[in-house]
Amino acid sequence: MENLAKWRNPRQECDLRPPNPQTPMKRSVSNVCTVLVFAAGVGLSTSAAPDANRPSSADGTAITKRLHDLFEREWQWRLKENPEFATSVAVHDDDDKLSDVSLANLARQTRDTQAFLAELKAVDRERLSGDDQVNYDIFETQLQERVESHGFGEQFLTINADSGFHSGFAQIWQAMPFETVKNYENYLARLRAFPRYMDQNIALMREGVRRGITVPKATLAGVEESVKTLAADDPEKSPLWTPFGRIPQKLPAAAGDRLRAEGRRAIREAVVPAYAKFFDFMTREYIPGCRETLAGTALPNGEAYYKFLIRQYTTLDLTAGQIHQIGLDDVKSIRMEMEKVISDVGFQGDFAAFLKFLRTDPRFYPKTAEELLMRASFIAKRMDGKLPSLFKTLPRQPYTVAPVPDYLAPKYTAGRYNGAPKGSRQPGEYRINTYALETRALFNLEALTFHEAVPGHHLQIALAEEAAGVPNFRKYSYISAFGEGWGLYSEWLGLEAGFYTDPYSNFGRLTYAMWRACRLVVDTGVHARGWTRQQVLDHLAANTALSLHEIRTETDRYISWPGQALSYRIGYLKLRELRTRAEKELGGHFDVRLFHDAVLKNGSVPLPALERQVERFIADQKNAEKDGAQRR
Repeated sequence: MENLAKWRNPRQECDLRPPNPQTPMKRSVSNVCTVLVFAAGVGLSTSAAPDANRPSSADGTAITKRLHDLFEREWQWRLKENPEFATSVAVHDDDDKLSDVSLANLARQTRDTQAFLAELKAVDRERLSGDDQVNYDIFETQLQERVESHGFGEQFLTINADSGFHSGFAQIWQAMPFETVKNYENYLARLRAFPRYMDQNIALMREGVRRGITVPKATLAGVEESVKTLAADDPEKSPLWTPFGRIPQKLPAAAGDRLRAEGRRAIREAVVPAYAKFFDFMTREYIPGCRETLAGTALPNGEAYYKFLIRQYTTLDLTAGQIHQIGLDDVKSIRMEMEKVISDVGFQGDFAAFLKFLRTDPRFYPKTAEELLMRASFIAKRMDGKLPSLFKTLPRQPYTVAPVPDYLAPKYTAGRYNGAPKGSRQPGEYRINTYALETRALFNLEALTFHEAVPGHHLQIALAEEAAGVPNFRKYSYISAFGEGWGLYSEWLGLEAGFYTDPYSNFGRLTYAMWRACRLVVDTGVHARGWTRQQVLDHLAANTALSLHEIRTETDRYISWPGQALSYRIGYLKLRELRTRAEKELGGHFDVRLFHDAVLKNGSVPLPALERQVERFIADQKNAEKDGAQRR
């Protein structure tokens, strides 16, 4: 889940992400619901506007109650203003509506957010418990970043290289219930509202062109093809037709016939023309009008914007120069491990020749989509059996393995996690890209599976949603440095679980580690050092065994989504550092299952908060051992 999404469940597409994964008020193009929500911004009706003038209480209990009351009021505000997000967390009051993403409404939402922030700052943080100080800090960061995001003009960036609000809407049905006639009528209302929603998004993008706030033109080659697919004339070939092909038999036959007829009409008369309009806008106006520059720093107020993104995606106070050097050092270290694998397999040739061998030998690539899906499923199931030895607490929510939808696949990543909407009967989905099979290396599949499914995003996100005593805004938030750091840590954890026994698969693990180290180099290279697209392509091609197709799609992703690529390796390095510290401090009393529970128990947290969390875990374990020794 690259989504994953800054406020959601990471990479869930209905990220409830990020999103992408992959914030309901920030753009996230890695998933369905978050795409819609991020494009929308967050806001609420004026009747729910925040009250910044509540009297303060000297009593600690009253202060705590005041804080949690604020959390709940702002949460209801998010749900009301963002009906797609509400749907994804099983609040179905507004399943017939789409967000208002007009310029005026987005500006009003920002004013409301500023009022919430003022109310929060009137709460005496020092009188809160340690857990509520963490809640306070995360909430403050979310509100502040929402305000800053609007100030930088992120509301005009409604798409990126591989997806956007348009592809998000095509999957909106996945989070909706379809048990009653009313459920279907809600869906029909959303389909009919789509032209208005499309017009508002086009207006945002047009204003972005006027202000010079667009994604780089170089990253959009071929993106119009996914729009063309969604504008197909036959309603029954649209992904939005899917619910009408599954009308429950318990509904009267006449009602089913009526709903299918209305569905055809709504898709033909509202959805298809809206997508056709978007296709014309993209090809005739937006893509020709996009900026020729690549760097995030080339945007208006770009230097400050990229610093904001670094802080947001790493949760640390690092400079672009520091991150670039961390990346270079990491690349050098991983390269040494890769060279050892090449030596161990007895390959005759240099590093470049070995990469060419891996990219071109048919033995390393699936023959059919079914083969790829079956191999991924087998790896995931084998890891399921290892989880009890690594975790004390496991989620109840199941997951499945599925292909990436055809209309997303050409410019999509190799795999991604799509979380199950809360309260639905659906499992989480570990999605595998079966497009261009000759580019889907099997030696990467163990690392990909551990990252996206278990013990990676599925386990991490499901546990966060099932956590008790965590405010809703935390359960459905995604802090990328934590989430993506956990994904990389999960790839490494496969070693501990006994995987990567094949040297080529182990090289795949290392190439994924190298890929994320290279991200530190190329993201800062493009957005702070003036690198060209070709420099990014060359750096990734020279250091990883990723296919050239995947290198192209990933390059466009990093260029069009500045900063997000930094979260992975930075988060991973912090997790490895904290585990090493816990092992050293606890010695023979270190229990990896308890350590993992301590890391995951509070959901996504900033890295400094995670460090404090692990320090408490170490202290608690030492005290428990001391008490046990005294009793003995």
